[in-house]
Amino acid sequence: MAGSDTTDRASAGRPSPDTVKILIAGGFGVGKTTMVGSVSEIAPLRTEEPLTMAGLDVDDLDGVEQKRATTVAMDFGRITVSDDLVLYLFGTPGQQRFWFMWNDLALGALGAVVLVDVRRPKSSFAAIDFFERRGIPFVVAANGFHGEHPYPAEDIREALTLPEGVPVLLCDARERESSRDVLIALIDRLIAQAAPAR
Repeated sequence: MAGSDTTDRASAGRPSPDTVKILIAGGFGVGKTTMVGSVSEIAPLRTEEPLTMAGLDVDDLDGVEQKRATTVAMDFGRITVSDDLVLYLFGTPGQQRFWFMWNDLALGALGAVVLVDVRRPKSSFAAIDFFERRGIPFVVAANGFHGEHPYPAEDIREALTLPEGVPVLLCDARERESSRDVLIALIDRLIAQAAPAR
C-alpha cells in the first residue's frame, strides 16, 4: 500500500510543503463548485443537494432558472502549486440562508477568489463586502458563462466599485488552466502584500 505524500516526504528527509487555505466565494450559481472541480488534483468533496419545491420561497433563481442542485455546506479541493506549496480550496455556499457558515470557513484562510457572474453582478456584492470587512485579500474573477466575456475587466471593476489594488480577471471556471491562472494571480497578490512585512 502506497504511503501518503507527507509520509513519503518525511521518510525521504524532505520537509512537508506549506499549505495555504483559499476560499472560492460568490453568489448563488456563479460557478464556485465548477471552479473547485476544474482545478482540483483530487476528486473534489461536494455537498450538493437537489433544489426542491420547498425552497422556492427562499432561493432566488432569477438568472439561473436551469440550476438543479446547490451547495449546502462547502466544496473542497486541493492543488499542488510546487514541491513547497499546496493550496486547499474551500468553496462557500452561495445562498443567503447558508451564509452563517462563511465565518467558520474563513478561519485560517489567507486569501479568496470572488467569482462574479456579470449577468448578475449584485449576487457577488455580499462576498466582496465579507472579505473587505475582514481584511482578507481577494481577487475578482468574472466567470464567462458559455465562454463569453461581454465586458472588459475595467468595466467590471467600475461596476463593482473595486479599489485599484484588487485584481480583476476574466475566466472560464470550467477550464483548468483558466481557474489555475486565477489562483496564481491570488498567490501573487498574497506574496506582494507579505513582502513589505518582511
